[in-house]
Amino acid sequence: MIKREIYDTIVRTVSIKPVTMITGARQVGKTTLCKKLMEESGMEYVTLADFEERRLANADPSMFLKIHPFPLIIDEVQYAPGLFQEIESIVDRERFADPDAHGLFVLSGRQSFLLMEGVSQSMSGRVGIIRVPAISLSEEYSLEESPFTISPEESFRRCSDVKDDMGMMERIHRGMYPEAITKGITLSRFYADYVDTYIMRDVSDIINVRDKEKFRSFMEVMASLTGQQLTYESITKAVGIDLRTVKNWISVLLAGDIITLLEPYSDRSVTKRVSKHPMIYFRDTGLACYLAKIPDAKILSASYLKGPMVETFMINEVMKTHANKGLETPFFYYRDSNNNEVDLVMLYDGKLNMIECKAGAECGTGDIKAFGRLQTSLDKAGCILCLADRPYPITKDVYALPLKSLGA
Repeated sequence: MIKREIYDTIVRTVSIKPVTMITGARQVGKTTLCKKLMEESGMEYVTLADFEERRLANADPSMFLKIHPFPLIIDEVQYAPGLFQEIESIVDRERFADPDAHGLFVLSGRQSFLLMEGVSQSMSGRVGIIRVPAISLSEEYSLEESPFTISPEESFRRCSDVKDDMGMMERIHRGMYPEAITKGITLSRFYADYVDTYIMRDVSDIINVRDKEKFRSFMEVMASLTGQQLTYESITKAVGIDLRTVKNWISVLLAGDIITLLEPYSDRSVTKRVSKHPMIYFRDTGLACYLAKIPDAKILSASYLKGPMVETFMINEVMKTHANKGLETPFFYYRDSNNNEVDLVMLYDGKLNMIECKAGAECGTGDIKAFGRLQTSLDKAGCILCLADRPYPITKDVYALPLKSLGA
């Protein structure tokens, strides 16, 4: 079993918050984490995937919480939104008696509108929210993870620690869902089931999708746009739906952790000159490749989507190294009116970190010309993430760092 780095963040949150909410996309390992917590903490575990438990929780939330008293882990809690109000009452009562009361409830569920609505309305300030990503490179390599920072010295050390028997393009095509990594399942079957289940259950729980095939077409178009700016008009034309529907369906993909949107970075001095459109990134490249009808790594390597898929994978991996340590690091991208672009802008360690993502191994000074265009009052650091085997200098201050060095 792969050791999950985010588990320590969950334990730490349980130790200081009365309620901990564990969210994330399907198949990222939320239930496995909950069961591990049950075994190590002694908390009772109940899942609302069980029909009888779900029926009681919806019909009589008060009775459900009497039969299952705290400290309690409730998995698939999105099936019984009525529980939130009862949990709020219990938390208020316990916090009145002991302001430092913590570890009362751990709630796990897919990130739907109802779930997050219940949390925000009923338990504001009482809940610690943890979003579980898919497996990271460090986790797959069984190496300790640390938040990514631009450090050539660390990259040299990490590269020497990595023993990898899979090419990076194969990994990008496969994706990083736990089951795709550990079960030896046929990828096409895994992702076909994933998409069908997601549309039939999760999407139907949030909105009334009358034409499920059209929603699938919408997902396929979005997958082909990963690593590109979001322009609603191009999606409306490609799928044949109106603007309101596009915005609504994008919100569904965001709520289900299928995609993320990177907002443009702008210092006050360049506000009027930067792009106003966010960038689309799928949370997992395996799912994106499946939806984009890319059947294997060789075809991916020859596809026009190679660059966007590699960029998507790199940006996801950088974000995971911070999320797994419980950090709320701000991430952006930069593009100005002259098309000077930085793929990832990270505000961390007191600096503005500029990260360019390249799908090859050989990079040069032309790949970092935008670094000098980005004006900021902060100290700056920059690097290129690429598919090289070892780090090498582009200039005295900027290095090309191998993607695999993120995994150590």
